[in-house]
Amino acid sequence: MSVNLVFCGAAGTVTGSCYWITHPRGQFLIDCGLFQGSKTVKELNYSAFPFDPKKIDFALLTHAHIDHSGLLPKLVKAGFTGRIFTTDGTRDLLTYMLPDSGYIQESEVARLNRRNSQRGRPPVTPIYTRADAEICLTQIRAVDYDRWEEVGDGVRARYWNAGHILGSASIELEVATGDTRQRLLRLLFSGDIGPDNKLFHPDPDAPENLDYVFCESTYGDRPRPHITVAQRREVLGAEVSSALNRGGNLLIPSFAVERTQELLLDLTALIQTGTIPEVPVFLDSPLAIRATDVFTEHLEDLEDVPADGNPFQRKNIHFTATVEESKAIARFNSGAIIMAASGMCDAGRIRHHLKRHLWRRDATVLFVGYQAPGTLGQLLSQGKKSVRIHGEEVAVRATIHSIDAYSAHADQGELIEWATQRLPLRRGLFLTHGEDDSRAALRDLLVESGLSRRRIYMPQLDDAINLIGNRAPRKQPVTRRLPPNVVGRTDWHNEYAQLVLDLQQALYKASDDKKRNAILHRLRNALKK
Repeated sequence: MSVNLVFCGAAGTVTGSCYWITHPRGQFLIDCGLFQGSKTVKELNYSAFPFDPKKIDFALLTHAHIDHSGLLPKLVKAGFTGRIFTTDGTRDLLTYMLPDSGYIQESEVARLNRRNSQRGRPPVTPIYTRADAEICLTQIRAVDYDRWEEVGDGVRARYWNAGHILGSASIELEVATGDTRQRLLRLLFSGDIGPDNKLFHPDPDAPENLDYVFCESTYGDRPRPHITVAQRREVLGAEVSSALNRGGNLLIPSFAVERTQELLLDLTALIQTGTIPEVPVFLDSPLAIRATDVFTEHLEDLEDVPADGNPFQRKNIHFTATVEESKAIARFNSGAIIMAASGMCDAGRIRHHLKRHLWRRDATVLFVGYQAPGTLGQLLSQGKKSVRIHGEEVAVRATIHSIDAYSAHADQGELIEWATQRLPLRRGLFLTHGEDDSRAALRDLLVESGLSRRRIYMPQLDDAINLIGNRAPRKQPVTRRLPPNVVGRTDWHNEYAQLVLDLQQALYKASDDKKRNAILHRLRNALKK
């Protein structure tokens, strides 16, 4: 008998979360997320799953973020007919998030196909459509926190508050093994763990007495100073004031769920105290607007919100849902705050605003969240002097700032505390959902905290293991979709885009045509080698 697990995503990277478990009575998934980052990694979204969706009995979902849920419609489209178990908060968010993801993919593919047609390239199809996402929603079943659910033959699950976003959970599992020596295998999947004292949610919680724990490690190499809500608002107020004093607009690429709502609450508080002026604030994201509506519906479940009224509505806050409303923001060249998705600038309306403002010296871009390798957000955070948006070069003259006071993830110290609170572990700890440097740093500190190094594992994408046995989990032969050394890193697409920009800059800076031709001549000679 065996219980096998394959790391189908979020191993060596922070996106594409997906665990595939097979056991004597069937098979199921924990999460089924979209890959983000470099084009090489994102191409996995278009390729076949490493399992047969028709044979998956059910799926368990930790939370609504697209890197955990975003391939569920593709799963259903490919033949999955089982139930998707998650909390009611996650279900309500997905009602808007998955159709929005389908719409964005349709829009992005339509734009790409226009360019492909001009270049004589074949058209591509979206991973899934809005209609596919709406069909997927019919298979979601909401479950309660802290209550065992019989989710499948030989499997039961219990959801624990993870303190990450609305509806987020760590999932405890008991799996029947069919082995008389160990009848049950007890597992815990952390999902994404929130920091202590986070706005809206209680501190994360989870059980003990487990065989294996699968722990996220996004910020495994980064401790953050403890910061109160009041201190965070002070930091935000200073950034807003500086941006407005520069004379232009402030752009905030914001994650539609949780980050947007925290920012709205903080901006409202800063305006009420007179810390910042009552300037126009545009929430230019249909998904963020709908997500804010979900938060409003769940106000009684949230902490730290005013007892009366809707904290997300104010006369200077404008929800621009339609394309026409979004375009009208262009009338404001200064004195406005524009919040738009996506938070990593990978898609959505923020790219249009960046294209319009990055070249302005009086504009400011403020990042308030993690930027995955290869994303436009990371390139801007690294200080690139020019970037490509929608196939066009855009000079970066705007002020680029980042603040790390809004993270929805536990930092290094909080991850160590969460993991050590699960001790003792009978079998081991897997560090997932993190880049290799983050995982290695977290592993070393966990060893210092008393865990045996031999019981801490850092799986790579597509690693397959057998969880049953008296010794360490046994690796199985695998076929890898990508080499581990390209996962979680920039790729040749990023290098190519940077080369084009560098070449253009070199040609512009050359003093005459003779020198420009010499540059091109050297490049041609290099290509012939």
